[in-house]
Amino acid sequence: MSYISPLENLPPRREPSSLSKLVPLLTFLVLLLLGMQLWSMWRAQGPRFALDPSAEPRPIAPAGELAADEKSTIELFKQSSRSVVHITTSSVRRDFRMNAFENPRGTGSGFIWDEQGHIVTNFHVAQGADSWRVTLADQSTWEAVPIGGSPNADLAVLRIDAPADRIRPLLVGTSSDLQVGQKVFAIGNPFGLDQTLTTGIISGLGRQIQSLTGQPIDGVIQTDAAINPGNSGGPLLDSRGRLIGVNTAIVSPSGTSAGVGFAIPVDTVQRVVPQLLRHGKVVRPVLGAEYVPDAHTLLQFGLRGALIGSIDEGGPAERAGLLPTRWDQFGNLALGDLIVAIDGRPVRSVDDLFAALEQHQPGDQVKLSIVRGPLTGSETELEVMLTLAAPVQ
Repeated sequence: MSYISPLENLPPRREPSSLSKLVPLLTFLVLLLLGMQLWSMWRAQGPRFALDPSAEPRPIAPAGELAADEKSTIELFKQSSRSVVHITTSSVRRDFRMNAFENPRGTGSGFIWDEQGHIVTNFHVAQGADSWRVTLADQSTWEAVPIGGSPNADLAVLRIDAPADRIRPLLVGTSSDLQVGQKVFAIGNPFGLDQTLTTGIISGLGRQIQSLTGQPIDGVIQTDAAINPGNSGGPLLDSRGRLIGVNTAIVSPSGTSAGVGFAIPVDTVQRVVPQLLRHGKVVRPVLGAEYVPDAHTLLQFGLRGALIGSIDEGGPAERAGLLPTRWDQFGNLALGDLIVAIDGRPVRSVDDLFAALEQHQPGDQVKLSIVRGPLTGSETELEVMLTLAAPVQ
């Protein structure tokens, strides 16, 4: 029996004719000629409507009066923009021959704080630079020197030596009485475009963002006023042109405004800036105690809070009767008082305690919530009033 391949039953393959190969080419040539003919006809006919040699510009309609809110916004900008500055930073680098040259680092915004020429901006705008230049609203540029900064609060102060007639401090308001829905105005230098005004409302209050150090910044204002790169350090104003916040951050996948911007409240600025002017840094008040590291408190003892390790003799903690960690008469470790809240604000770590203390000044009286005798089986919860002291220099 012989095997027959199925391929032997197929009809013989035909080669394409020369005519079938020319069909696509002929079709293309016909369409091209037709298109050229239509184009020539359209050009020969000229425009569908006749030209008007006597055409003139349209008459201008009377403008009339601006709306009241437009007038107030214009006046606000005229008044406040004179206090807003453009900050550029650079760093000094050296080549292999040790020749120094400047590298631009970045730009940001700021505002004039007082008659002495102090400029307030974000810490992240001023940090890491070797030189700072401040351009005023009149376009004059001045070399600036750093006075102080707080990375935890993301605030910094520079100073320029400009004539008094060029220094116009910004009006200062409060942030404790702000309400969601009220109008706000931001002036800054987004993308290097100086003296830019954007408007919006307060979208939220009491927000929390992280500083460069990871420390939380509390009480932050949320706004939908457009804030973009370059706005950082500029002022957020209320409808009376008063400072209510310092524009600091945005939430945006693209890095540009998405209607969610944040500003450090002016009440925080009022607390931090005077300390920067006096000390060059924020001076945190103290309890007069040392604390067990958080890793030991949590991992070794399973506790959350600020565990007192030792107490300074004659300090606020000793005067308030707080107890340190110590060895008892039987040679057993007796844990000190565990601070779990300050003025009702929860304290779950030493960092939380430090963040709470930064909201106060030396001399302030605070209420500590403590657990006495942790892990003894006879713990007691106490509230202790304590007067904060300045750190020992």
